[in-house]
Amino acid sequence: MMQGFSRVLVRSLLAAALLGGTASAALAEMVLNVGNSSEPETLDIQKSSGVAEANIQNDLFEGLLTQDAKAQPIPGAAESWTVSDDGKTYTFKLRADGKWSDGTPVTAGDFVFAWKRLLDPKTASPYGYFIDRVVNAKEIRLGQKPADALGVKAVDDRTFEVSLVGPTPYFLSTLTHHSTFPLSRANVEKFGDDYLKPGNLVSNGAYMLAEAVPQSHVKLVKNPSFHDAASVKIDTVRYFVTEDVDAELQRFKAGELDYTYTIPGQQIPELKQTVPDQVRIAPYVGTYYYAINLTHEPWKSHPELRRALSLAIDRDVLVNKITQGGELPAYTFVPPGMSNFAAWTPKEAGETQAQRDAEAKELFAKAGYGPDKPLAVDITYNTSESHKKIAVAIGAMWKQKLGVQVTQTNVEWGTLQSSLRKKEYKDFSRTSWIGDFDDPSNFLDLFRSTAGEQNYPGYAEPGYDKLMDDAAAEADLGKRGEILAKGEQMFLADQPIIPIYVYTSKRMLSPAVKGWQDNVLDNHLSRWLTVER
Repeated sequence: MMQGFSRVLVRSLLAAALLGGTASAALAEMVLNVGNSSEPETLDIQKSSGVAEANIQNDLFEGLLTQDAKAQPIPGAAESWTVSDDGKTYTFKLRADGKWSDGTPVTAGDFVFAWKRLLDPKTASPYGYFIDRVVNAKEIRLGQKPADALGVKAVDDRTFEVSLVGPTPYFLSTLTHHSTFPLSRANVEKFGDDYLKPGNLVSNGAYMLAEAVPQSHVKLVKNPSFHDAASVKIDTVRYFVTEDVDAELQRFKAGELDYTYTIPGQQIPELKQTVPDQVRIAPYVGTYYYAINLTHEPWKSHPELRRALSLAIDRDVLVNKITQGGELPAYTFVPPGMSNFAAWTPKEAGETQAQRDAEAKELFAKAGYGPDKPLAVDITYNTSESHKKIAVAIGAMWKQKLGVQVTQTNVEWGTLQSSLRKKEYKDFSRTSWIGDFDDPSNFLDLFRSTAGEQNYPGYAEPGYDKLMDDAAAEADLGKRGEILAKGEQMFLADQPIIPIYVYTSKRMLSPAVKGWQDNVLDNHLSRWLTVER
């Protein structure tokens, strides 16, 4: 930032540059500093599930397909592909110049290795179900068949063949997700669990891992072996841990960050007035919700109690007074605007809050709770002032309307993820789901009884599973959308979760950052950006 330099220092740097000194390299290096919310749980592409991790992994790795600046699928590690007439066989041709950061070729065998590892029960991937449409994938994931039965094949080093159980219109879109990316088999086998360490990790994306400092930052540097390295302008990307959103905003104002992970809700109105060109708020395909632990009572056997607590939440107050970023109150789980879905509106969405409160009180009493039998619950959330404010507000609503005694438990991001996967949170846990691709199955498949660790409430309903299976086998997109909508209606009637609001992406963006494109997935690969200071 030249405006912050003294004239003497500027003259010194320019003189050094003319002399070919090291200052020239310092001035030439393009650095991007990013606010990235929580400490990454892991950079293992098959074991992570958070957005903060995915942001880094999308810079480090490249799947068969990748995303352009608008988050649209484009060729990635595969330069082309063909699909059989019956829609069940995909054949990918890998790039001839596709290399790992150690200079070795990216091969079809690396994809075979990675996909088998993804499904290995020992990996315990939260995204193993992502490729259930591949022949025998589900059976392998559930330990019913050996890994070698998987419907993938390395025809040769540059040809990767995938056999599906049936036509899957959204299959290509799933391949931009980090869980389906390749891994260098040689590298993983050489270092074992240490393969993720800086200096060991071999990646095939635009960047390489240089540093990983706990509770501070992850540093990436440009990968000279990347097939499109000549087009990558940013030399270094630093992803900073910024759980304290107010402190993150201050760091942005001080010039320490080029863009933020989010914006404190209460600051948005003023920022829109003072620096409107730096405030980026856009539609975002994601739902903020509370999971309800159905593995124990009273939640396991009382859907009317679960529904009472959902109805008593005034979502309009939350989005208008707390988040303040254009979020929409959520009464369904699938966000509005998703393709191939028969959108529907629940009854309560068209009611007043007074009507919802009245029904909540009736259901609460029907479940056997009231002054003579009070209910005590706990809300778990990860460290964030906004999550805390939402939990406090919801607790106050439940207390005022239903007499519920509410405590809040604040934990770190990794602890929250572990408690959700293992169903160890006490009653309610804050969580969310951000769309990985434009299809409602990406949201609804989470709650299959076979979905594994991502099924945070532990929901298991054979009728729901059957509807999801029927939808997966239906080639007619219109009929499929109707089946999926019927499934969501059944799911929400059971109320294993409480949808709260539909996200918007909210970021502060420096004018120095060029090439930024708002998109509904809020994905911004560093390879498409430049920084002009």
